[in-house]
Amino acid sequence: MLTPEQRFTCMSHNRAKNTGPELLLRQALWRRGFRYRVNDKRLPGTPDIVLPKFRSVIFVNGCFWHGHKDCKYYSVPKTNTEFWIAKIARNQERDQEVWRKLEAKGWSVIILWECQIKKAFLEETIGRVAAEIVRNGETFRATQERRREARKVYLYERKERKAREQSFLSEVKNL
Repeated sequence: MLTPEQRFTCMSHNRAKNTGPELLLRQALWRRGFRYRVNDKRLPGTPDIVLPKFRSVIFVNGCFWHGHKDCKYYSVPKTNTEFWIAKIARNQERDQEVWRKLEAKGWSVIILWECQIKKAFLEETIGRVAAEIVRNGETFRATQERRREARKVYLYERKERKAREQSFLSEVKNL
């Protein structure tokens, strides 16, 4: 059992970025050829990993801090239970709000849990994440192409409409 001072010291050493699972994931993604940004403050929620080329962001959530259900790394502390339940609930609400904002801006959000990035599951998780990143990139590029095509059609139709208007105006002047 820890004293309050010892618990404070332990909890104060928990980091928000460059955690062990994040570093493992980043190294594995780098080895697979993915290039990314880390903790981009320009985006809501400061995602842990940002892959602009694929329009994807990755959040690496700690099982305890974000309340990973049915996970061996998550259990509600026996002391100050109400505080911890409320804190974890706030974290989960904030997470979902951030994800909605990112998706509204056109980003694909990938959520990974600390327990999925343990060495035993790392290769399986990386394979799944890499496939999802590539899929997100293809979807993003297809959407961009559809927008480009729609813009071309719009500009062509606008040009034709202006030509018809000019033609009609010249006919009216000749009357």
